[in-house]
Amino acid sequence: MKRAFCVAALAVAAMAVPASAQQLTDNTVKLGVLTDMSSLYSDINGIGAVIAVQMAIEDFGGSVGGKKIEIVQADVQNKADVAATIAGRWFDTEQVDVILGTGASSASIATSRVANDKKKIYLATDPASSDLTGKLCNAYTVHWTYDTFALANGTGSAVVKAGGKSWFFLTADYAFGYALQRDVANVVTKNGGKVLGEVRHPINTNDFSSFLLQAQASKAQVIGLANAGGDTINSIKQASEFGIVKGGQKLAGLLVFISDVHSLGLERAQGLNLTEAFYWDLNDKTRAFSKRFAAKHNGKMPTSIQAGFYSAALQYLNAVKAANTDNSDQVMAKLKEIKWDDPIFGLSYIRQDGRKMHNMYLFEVKKPSESKGPYDYYKLITTMSAEEAFRPLDQGECPLVKKN
Repeated sequence: MKRAFCVAALAVAAMAVPASAQQLTDNTVKLGVLTDMSSLYSDINGIGAVIAVQMAIEDFGGSVGGKKIEIVQADVQNKADVAATIAGRWFDTEQVDVILGTGASSASIATSRVANDKKKIYLATDPASSDLTGKLCNAYTVHWTYDTFALANGTGSAVVKAGGKSWFFLTADYAFGYALQRDVANVVTKNGGKVLGEVRHPINTNDFSSFLLQAQASKAQVIGLANAGGDTINSIKQASEFGIVKGGQKLAGLLVFISDVHSLGLERAQGLNLTEAFYWDLNDKTRAFSKRFAAKHNGKMPTSIQAGFYSAALQYLNAVKAANTDNSDQVMAKLKEIKWDDPIFGLSYIRQDGRKMHNMYLFEVKKPSESKGPYDYYKLITTMSAEEAFRPLDQGECPLVKKN
């Protein structure tokens, strides 16, 4: 289907729908925020994700055609069984219309399956595995913020091109880590590098010593950290204690957030390349949103994931209003119908496989001397268009993609 371009078209279309015409199944639109509230990903998701969704509801106007918008939240604990249980209950008995989240890729894959079974919308705002729009794609899931393919295309490619040809991976032992290592390894070998080995570590571990010693012993030029959140922070801190970087090996943080850099400090994090969908200081719109967010979140600037929760919630509500219903199939059709000017990510559209498309950015962490203050941490190196950053539509093995 030919895709029409329209800046903020859903919002415009929604304004034309009479308030009395809204067809809501229970006179309410209910959004469920299911994410890590208490574990190693809580700084990048957590209560900040809830705040972001609340901000989206407020900015939308607080109601749909005069009918209320509600939000429910729960801690997914980064467990697939917990995600599936809560998602099923929310959809079946609590009349939740859409779930946003749900933390770790394994939990998100479980949620996506439930959403498909129940024919309800799932907006995957925080997981990374590119399999969500690949072999595991379905008609009710949209992968919103970033994915492992884009991270590999950004950070992995930049490090190899800068001379990091031999790699050893320190990988989180679950779906996200596997997908990230796979996608980065493909980029490394495609660009003439080689992978010397890997070691897998349990999620949310405190002691990386044995894993780092194996990485150090590999003599690889680059140690790729295929982990996230607290695991990335701890592995970088302990690598510093082992003198790994001073010994000549380079760390490649393959999924790094601004909250991680804030925790590490610029002295440790300086020089790291990282790929992001969002940075608070990117433009006037991102600065305006981020300063409002920080005022509600103890002065903390939003991560790309928290910004993604805002973006997804706001566009979902625009789609409900434009569709004149909360019926999942009709709302999803509206979501995929057009391009729009997203206040967080800029020009955006949703592909047939459920991949939300927008620019991605390669940054370098500033030296302490270059920073003007808290959260002034990144230098922009490269802007990647959506088509450059994300996996080509015909290469993901998504069963929804029609073959020519």
